[in-house]
Amino acid sequence: MPQIISVVNQKGGVGKTTTAVNLAAALADSGKFVLLVDLDPQGNATSGLGIKYQELEKGLYHSLSGQARIHDIIHNTGHAGLRVVPSTPDLAGANVELVNVEGRERKLAEVLSEVGHAYDYIIIDCPPSLGILTLNGLIAADHILIPVQAEYYALEGLGQLLKTIELVKQNLKPELKVLGAVLTMFDSRNSLAEEVMHELYKFFPDNIFRSVIPRTVRLAEAPSFGQSIFHYDPSGKGSKAYERLARELLERFE
Repeated sequence: MPQIISVVNQKGGVGKTTTAVNLAAALADSGKFVLLVDLDPQGNATSGLGIKYQELEKGLYHSLSGQARIHDIIHNTGHAGLRVVPSTPDLAGANVELVNVEGRERKLAEVLSEVGHAYDYIIIDCPPSLGILTLNGLIAADHILIPVQAEYYALEGLGQLLKTIELVKQNLKPELKVLGAVLTMFDSRNSLAEEVMHELYKFFPDNIFRSVIPRTVRLAEAPSFGQSIFHYDPSGKGSKAYERLARELLERFE
């Protein structure tokens, strides 16, 4: 069975989708079979790998609502071994439609169980909120990865996220584990970034990844070209940072 990792932070703009896309690409480039699940109605992980969600007839929403089999909506990418379950704007409706559905918090887990045998890793890019879609992302996962921007305000809400994860563990999925935090958009010239790193140790005394993702223009540009950082800037600081993160992750599991 695959290792299923949800990339979660209810605060937007912290490098969550960038981390989900490039970690998935790095794992695929290392020889793993990887499925990236775009659970965000904004569809940034989908478009960030060159898939135009505006032109798709069906996406993850149609699988969650029983209108399509997940096998039929999975797309290949420019990376051998990496496939995507795309998001379309319809997915926003799931926040409302799932409210009265029995077992609503386990819909994603049920859908992924149909294809899990074909992959080594499943990476879920959760939306920047703590609604029903993110709850599905937490329950479908074995592990949680939390990107944290190297700015002081990024620490706000982290306690709330960890409390939500703990509630999920207590009431719905006791085996759920927090892999840890990865520091993103790090600028070594900024003394505040160092302070944020020290503050992070209070939340994750034993679970901060050594790999730190730098703030680079190339990482910000790559999605607009529909490419991972490995295709857009293969020898740059961003690609090297995500390669290190993937290696560190593989060391933990293997």
